[in-house]
Amino acid sequence: MLPSRPAAALALATALGGCAGAGSPATAERPPGHGEDAVFTRDSPLASGREMARRTLTPLTWFHAQRTLAERSQALVERPVDLARERFSVYVPGGAPPAEGWGLLVFVPPWDEPTRPRRWRGALDRHALVFVAAERSGNDAAILDRRLPLALLAWENARARWPIDPRRVYVGGFSGGSRVAQIAALAYPDVFRGALLHAGSDPIDGSRGTYIPPADLFRAFQNTPLVYVTGDRDEVNLRDDEVSRASMRERCVLDLRIVTPHKLAHEALDPGSLDRALDALERPPAVEAGERERCRARLEREVSSRLSDVEADVGRGDRAAALARIKAADAEFGGLAAPAIVELERRRLALP
Repeated sequence: MLPSRPAAALALATALGGCAGAGSPATAERPPGHGEDAVFTRDSPLASGREMARRTLTPLTWFHAQRTLAERSQALVERPVDLARERFSVYVPGGAPPAEGWGLLVFVPPWDEPTRPRRWRGALDRHALVFVAAERSGNDAAILDRRLPLALLAWENARARWPIDPRRVYVGGFSGGSRVAQIAALAYPDVFRGALLHAGSDPIDGSRGTYIPPADLFRAFQNTPLVYVTGDRDEVNLRDDEVSRASMRERCVLDLRIVTPHKLAHEALDPGSLDRALDALERPPAVEAGERERCRARLEREVSSRLSDVEADVGRGDRAAALARIKAADAEFGGLAAPAIVELERRRLALP
């Protein structure tokens, strides 16, 4: 359940806007960090319309989108946002960065207002994390037109401005922003090395509009740690988390970590809960390599079997049955079914 705008603004004001308390970790041991509202200037090819579409759409959807654009002599919008008009909230811990560089947390909020993490500063300091969040990136904004490119541009400009350790680049969010963070981690595992999913998650079987990226990217995502942090009073999202985790395990994404803050409903994390979630995010992986490989082999057999069924329908010239199976496999397996699924669709379209 996504919060209303008044609820989101209240959550922001009450959970993030206060000053860090005396009990916040690390604040007494290092110089204070600094927050700022930033304008960035550095673009990234990873935030182009074409690249985001390639990574987030199913193979069949991307195939037909390119055909439609070609038929209409249209081009994809390559730069969906104008950086000169965007503002980002930034927090940088005090003192010198670690030898390997700061970590980075790109945060996707459900609200449009600035996200100034005053009460989170102690946890960010303790974990040596730079924090960046775009404004006007709330639940009413389109994912591919704003929310995803803004998250990618936050990363691109943070690494240009500060020394950032690429092994500690994370994406996180709250509520609807958490769902965008999941898409970002899924589509860009070469950028985001972990995800903090707070009170919002989806399955990756296509049933709710989240799809598996190209196979090479998904193989990297299967190694990505995901932290599910949802309050014990947020019943709707606790159930959604269970559905999401089951889908992840079915697709061999096994490094799933759970933090359940006590007495927390659908509201922004308190400092201690954020600190525990970041502890979980930065734990070493504990998944046995052989378990993941066995799972991958099972999944490959499943994809192959489904594609063989489509092949049989096409071979019989059964356009309707082939289309139904193609659509189902495309949504469920996404990039794992490519390029075979696109070739089968070409053959289906050529049937009399």
